[in-house]
Amino acid sequence: MKTLKLLLFLPIFISSSLAFPLCTDSWAPLNLKSPLTFCSYSGSSCCNSSDDTSIQNQFKSMNINDSACASILKSILCSKCSPFSAELFGVQPKIQTVPILCSPTNSEKDFCGKVWDSCRNTSIRNSPFAPTLQASKGVTSSPSKITDFWQSESDFCKAFGTSTSNDSVCFDGNTTSFNITPSTPNPKGLCIEKISNGSYINMVAHPDGSNRVFLANQEGKIWLATLPDQESGGTLEFDESNPFLDLTDQIHFDTEFGLLGLAFHPSFTTNGRFFVSFNCDKSQSASCSGTCACNSNVGCDPSKLPSDNGAQPCQYQSVIAEYSVNSSSTMPSMESNAIPTEVRRIFTMGLPFTSHHAGQILFGPEDGYLYFMMGDGGNEADPFNFAQNKKSLLGKILRFNVNNIPSSSEINSLGLWGNYSIPKDNPSADDSELQPEIWALGFRNPWRCSFDSERPSYFYCADVGKDTYEEVDLISKGGNYGWRVYEGPDLFHPKWTPGGNTSITSINAIFPVMGYAHSSVNTAVGSASITGGYVYRSMVDPCMYGKYLYADLYAGGFWAGLENPESSGNYTSMRIPINCGKNSPIPCDEIGVSSVPSLNLIFSFGEDNRKDVFLLASNGVYRVVRPSRCNYECSLEKNTSNAFVPAPSPPSSAHQFKFMFFLQILLMFVVSLNLQF
Repeated sequence: MKTLKLLLFLPIFISSSLAFPLCTDSWAPLNLKSPLTFCSYSGSSCCNSSDDTSIQNQFKSMNINDSACASILKSILCSKCSPFSAELFGVQPKIQTVPILCSPTNSEKDFCGKVWDSCRNTSIRNSPFAPTLQASKGVTSSPSKITDFWQSESDFCKAFGTSTSNDSVCFDGNTTSFNITPSTPNPKGLCIEKISNGSYINMVAHPDGSNRVFLANQEGKIWLATLPDQESGGTLEFDESNPFLDLTDQIHFDTEFGLLGLAFHPSFTTNGRFFVSFNCDKSQSASCSGTCACNSNVGCDPSKLPSDNGAQPCQYQSVIAEYSVNSSSTMPSMESNAIPTEVRRIFTMGLPFTSHHAGQILFGPEDGYLYFMMGDGGNEADPFNFAQNKKSLLGKILRFNVNNIPSSSEINSLGLWGNYSIPKDNPSADDSELQPEIWALGFRNPWRCSFDSERPSYFYCADVGKDTYEEVDLISKGGNYGWRVYEGPDLFHPKWTPGGNTSITSINAIFPVMGYAHSSVNTAVGSASITGGYVYRSMVDPCMYGKYLYADLYAGGFWAGLENPESSGNYTSMRIPINCGKNSPIPCDEIGVSSVPSLNLIFSFGEDNRKDVFLLASNGVYRVVRPSRCNYECSLEKNTSNAFVPAPSPPSSAHQFKFMFFLQILLMFVVSLNLQF
């Protein structure tokens, strides 16, 4: 334990890396083998040679006779090829005809004014500046001048330029320009308090917006708990003997098996639907039956796979099942228990080996689809190369539509793995080689992913490494994150490859935005395994705001990562010490005589409706609190409590509910009187 104590007090370590931002079609940019002929982009671009030719033809059709304006229009059209085009133009279906043009509110280079001066009196056929095009994305074939649509430079730049100082990205005529705003001070450390001695693997905020959360342990029980307010000195409140749902008799529990994921439908408060991801053993349960992930479609024969820890291939299955609270309930949020019988089996797949099957499930905050994280299947470094096999679902992030359930005949004809449909914009719509469920590929074992609550297009996943590196990836549509061609930024050389290898040149690998080398952590167990967290959006610790928190499973360190400038793809990550705050409701287990908490294993992070962040460790639940409670200095810290007031928790009885209902009616009456007078 002395080694761990020294590790947590190491000086802050800062590293940086570069991510691939998104294109307007939500795909990651391509690595060009040669520069584009017309637009001259090289390296990373959102255009290929066909796109380049299309832009050239579009430019010719404009028939611009002024050389200065022609040069500017060419640069604007070619900005579609920028690797930051999603930031400049938006994404489907709200793509603008013109990128955000830099104006004085964003950049010293007033490019928007330059466009106005150079092109306002020039006739342009199929002009992208017609105001009707902003909504319709159509074109007008008649030649027109900018002054036909806009009376002044101010009006023009209000439509196409940066409208406020908060716009973080714009086009300056040559490059994508970023608004570099002062970031919050670097945190001195992470201050936490202990609010429970229980061990859980999932925490999900109640969809009703209250201060309640669902907690699940790996054995298969789910509880509904009430969180204490910051600074209250309280602990988690729930009845351990009365779980919200108990699935222990259906779940196979072992080191890498159990209840691994929990997600509530975006409309849970009205429909009561929720989903659980778990593992089962078909030798113990007749209902545990699904197609083996190793099959002829992926060039794999399960009869030839070696047994793994005594288990035969596909003895264990990964399952997503749908459950519900009382189906007759008109207010699902009021329910304290769920029906223990499955509504339907959404997904079932047999596992070739006994490790690396991830299992987290999340609903996308913008699209409402269900994302399922799946590892490469395990054994010695993915020997059958499942993670790079586009027909295999192993080593992938999958995306399902669970609102449109097809018929049994449709499921069979489409070759689906359960009761779901395929979102129309899944990557297979553009890449026919991909299995239709796949959203992204090339993962070893994605362990805990999250969407940034303030920038929901930012989807972060931590992927467990093998020999050298633990990584955090920024997930994009159809993105290939490299395993097992790469382990993080490093080339990987597997020792046993019965399933063959993938060449470096055949993939457009996306490298991590954050992470850490195994050589930088010396945990007590002598190994490393990343646990992904959240972008911190609470103001309890204002110096942590906007930073992505992640940790090592074996408590080998904590990190905070930041993209700066915002939207640039440039990330820095810093290692931070951790301490237990004064007056922790439950005393932290400490190392020696110091206040450094001994967390043992860090299974997951959690986030509540306040956006407070929690650590789910093997010896308890911890919450991030204000830094001054650990004597960490943060110049932005002003208040001693969180100003957010959550929605009240539903009452626990019918009498309380009637009383609350009466109060609501009374309040509405009082408000109406105020409005009248």
